[in-house]
Amino acid sequence: MAPDGLHSDHDDHERLGDHGGPAAEFHAFFERHHRQLSRLAYLLTNDHDAADDITADAFTAAWRRWDSVRQADSPLAYLRRTVANMAASRLRKIIRERHGLGILGGLAETRSTDTDVPAVVDVRTALMSLSTGKRECLVLRYAFDLSEDETARTLGISVGTVKSQTSKGAGELERILLAGTRDSTRDSARGPQAASVTDPVARPGRKHPEARKGLPRRRHDVDPRARLRGGEAT
Repeated sequence: MAPDGLHSDHDDHERLGDHGGPAAEFHAFFERHHRQLSRLAYLLTNDHDAADDITADAFTAAWRRWDSVRQADSPLAYLRRTVANMAASRLRKIIRERHGLGILGGLAETRSTDTDVPAVVDVRTALMSLSTGKRECLVLRYAFDLSEDETARTLGISVGTVKSQTSKGAGELERILLAGTRDSTRDSARGPQAASVTDPVARPGRKHPEARKGLPRRRHDVDPRARLRGGEAT
């Protein structure tokens, strides 16, 4: 059993063939992995409806090729890759329909409305400001506890690319979270009226002036690795 109740690829492969017939076998696989694959789709799209559609489409595609899928080294890794590819395609379509990347920048500025979460940039929407590759690597590495090798196999990229994308993505995500935390603190000190004014230097991609002063980093409240592992983004 993998950490946090996730099933490992090895466990998955051992259980295939324990049920009578392809249909029963596929049904057992579906019941075993649907929830985590739906979570993966949601983290990659930040859209519950899209996640449901993608997960259903991924399992439908797997069923059509089940004879081949069940023979793969890891059927679960195959489905993860399918979900990641479908999520990326869906986002590309949205971007084309809305004429550019402006939607992602707007999503990154959204504040969390959860009553039990501080007024900082929400991890889910902050993830959406990252490139597809960085977002996929962060989600698989820290939300799903996959190793660098497993992430590389799932996405069909090299381990070196996984390391690079993960490191860069974590750095960008942390800067967004830090900027959101500082904005919240500053706005609270100024009062309700000032809190409605958006600080232009806090936008993703622009380094906040305070970030150049060597302020402490890697605090748990803004560490994207800790927050993804803790399930905050779900």
